Amino acid sequence: MNRKITPKTIRLHTVFAFLITFAVVMICAVILNQNQVKEEQMKATFTAESTVNRIESQMNQYLVASDFMKNVVESGYVVTDNQFAQMATLLQDEEHVIEAFELAKDGLVSQVYPLEGNEEAIGLDMLTQPERRKEAQLAKESGQYTIAGPFELVQGGTGALLFDPIYMEDASGEETFWGFSLLVLNWDKFVDRLGLDSLENANYHYRIWKHNMSTDQDVSIAQCDDLDLTSVLEVACKVPNDTWYFEIAARNGWLSANTVLADFVIALAIAFLAGIGFWQFEQQRYKDRVYAREIEKSAAKARLANEAKTRFLFNMSHDIRTPMNAIIGFSELLEEHITEREKVVDYIQKIKSSSEFLLSLINDILEMARIESGKASLNPAPVNSRKLLESLEAVFEPTMRKKDLQYTCRLNINHDYVICDETKVREILLNVLGNSVKYTPDGGQISLIVTEIPSPKADCVSTRVIVEDTGIGMSEKYLPHIFEEFTRERTSTESKVVGTGLGLPIVKALVELMEGTIQVESELGKGTRTTIELTFPTATKEQIDSLHIQLPSDEKSDFAGRRILLAEDNDLNAEIAMTILEENGFLAERAEDGQICVEMVKNAKDRYYSLILMDIQMPNLNGYDAAREIRRLDGEKARIPIIAMTANAFEEDKKKALAAGMNAHIAKPFDLQVLLKTMEQVLSK
Repeated sequence: MNRKITPKTIRLHTVFAFLITFAVVMICAVILNQNQVKEEQMKATFTAESTVNRIESQMNQYLVASDFMKNVVESGYVVTDNQFAQMATLLQDEEHVIEAFELAKDGLVSQVYPLEGNEEAIGLDMLTQPERRKEAQLAKESGQYTIAGPFELVQGGTGALLFDPIYMEDASGEETFWGFSLLVLNWDKFVDRLGLDSLENANYHYRIWKHNMSTDQDVSIAQCDDLDLTSVLEVACKVPNDTWYFEIAARNGWLSANTVLADFVIALAIAFLAGIGFWQFEQQRYKDRVYAREIEKSAAKARLANEAKTRFLFNMSHDIRTPMNAIIGFSELLEEHITEREKVVDYIQKIKSSSEFLLSLINDILEMARIESGKASLNPAPVNSRKLLESLEAVFEPTMRKKDLQYTCRLNINHDYVICDETKVREILLNVLGNSVKYTPDGGQISLIVTEIPSPKADCVSTRVIVEDTGIGMSEKYLPHIFEEFTRERTSTESKVVGTGLGLPIVKALVELMEGTIQVESELGKGTRTTIELTFPTATKEQIDSLHIQLPSDEKSDFAGRRILLAEDNDLNAEIAMTILEENGFLAERAEDGQICVEMVKNAKDRYYSLILMDIQMPNLNGYDAAREIRRLDGEKARIPIIAMTANAFEEDKKKALAAGMNAHIAKPFDLQVLLKTMEQVLSK
């Protein structure tokens, strides 16, 4: 099952990837650090054991002196005080760690060297003295040397005693306890000789301690100055008849803070890079999916568009061929019955009607193409909205009378004058009303209700237009597709109504261009209701007054003797135009392209031509450039009125013509009355 991937889920997954990567890297770092800690602790253990070994080695050096005295006594030799002093002098170490040599027969100290300063030690019973008896008793019973201390010596200072037990053989060969050979060690010098400073130099905290048998307390043998035994490692070291404990800890911890910080930073960096990589990977996958979906949508849209265009071509093939068939057919009948006036007039009217419908089909197609290309624009101007709405009835009056349609128009408006694009508003209303007239059966009803509603903008008026009919209506299934291009619920063969299926798409596009809304409600067999809401600025007094300026009289002007230059490359169009002009009193001359037109004007006398009718698309020099060339001529010739008469019929084409220096624009196929009216207005200026 495919889960929907969104940017939010990608971010969430990226966070998970970051956290998982960070956790994995930190676990690996912990494992590596544990190994490092073990290595460091093994080094510390080795250091501690090495230190204890040095202690034992140093003890053995001193034990040699004690053993010498012991051996002398055990040989049965009676040592006098003088002899004892001489031997002690020879056995004295250079550093004077051994402060005194003692012999204690039966545990009582009887001989001391040097005696001076150690007098209080004479007669001291080691087997009964509280601070010494346990170690002394242990040495006696085990037969091995034992160290007691450090403690305060009776002769003063801190020291340790090395008890070396002496045994003598009696007459029966059994060994009996004789006493002790004792060494009094200067503790401070003894510790200095151990070289414990090297531990501090190696960034270790340390403490050496033992359990005092006499006091049943832990006694510190040696320790560093700034003792901090956090995360301490304890090593037990055996010495004869005792256990010394060596506590050692890394000064900066078994794992330094810098190492932990470095591990954290590295894990963070790797997790960040992994997160970025994962995010980029997921983003690419997301883009690929989006792109694939867009491709699918585009393909589906293209397929639907092709299907719609195919339907459109099928419909157009029928709808275009219908008027074309009428034009061709009636033209042939006209030729056969040219002498029969009534039939000729009837045939001409039917040819004209079919031509007008064919032109409306072409105009709808071009209008939709123009809207889709984004070239449609508004040309707002002051308009009498009441007259515009009332004029709609006149357009459809013949058809409504013929079909016996009941038409109702109600205008509930307070502002007659607004600023809007009259042509496009008229096109919207004509399309909607035209649909009602076409699809309402004979004897039906059509109503147009226009009501002002509160406007959301200041100095504006909002208008709701409702067109309702009792026509054939549309099915609920088709309603969602009414604004799609080239779609019709029924073909003209089925409905007996001709059309392109572009009317409502054009209406919707124009309504949206005016920032309005449109809603269509319909029920099959009962009719259709279309609601349009538009908002326009209200016209000012000055703008209203401009509409009341007196226009030229509608009386037909006398064009006799006026010479017209027609720039037209198409022979058939030129023949039609020349004939019409000459029938209306003009003297007409023709230029086959724009370049010839310019040369004919140059070579003519001033005021020879009264007006130029200029086609746009011509070989050698188009109409725009030809008009510019003429405007650059000297004298009266540069001011000859020029009217564009072209199949380039859009608003932008009109603007281009005016920008090129032309005076007016007429679209082909032209309406004769419009042409003559435009020529009259231009010539009267």
